[in-house]
Amino acid sequence: MDRSLVVRRSFSGAPWESQVGYCRAVRVANQIFVTGTAPVTLDGSIFAPGDAYAQAKRCFEIIQQALQALDADLSCIVRTRMFVTDISRWAEFGQAHHESFADHPPATTMVEVQRLIDPAMLIEIEADAIVVTQSE
Repeated sequence: MDRSLVVRRSFSGAPWESQVGYCRAVRVANQIFVTGTAPVTLDGSIFAPGDAYAQAKRCFEIIQQALQALDADLSCIVRTRMFVTDISRWAEFGQAHHESFADHPPATTMVEVQRLIDPAMLIEIEADAIVVTQSE
């Protein structure tokens, strides 16, 4: 392992980060890994209960904030993983994904799960990003 690599972390301030021991995103060199991101408000409540599209958009907003803290943005994302509680609503989730990535589509996966940590959450999204500099 190259110990000269600098590890940078981005925190959203969610109470679960310190309770569980994780951060919103980690950057090592030009790679960024964004943890599962749920549709929550600043106070930790669920954003737009029942609205699949709005919840997905909120997840991408939180992901964008984490990336910006690590000198990146959504255009750097190369892979997303969407965990959804009702796959029949794929078009609503997909619309939010398309609006976020139409000009730079990443590889993606959508998987139906039985339940997320709060039953009002319809989606949780993970993302991986690579920051490419002008010289690369």
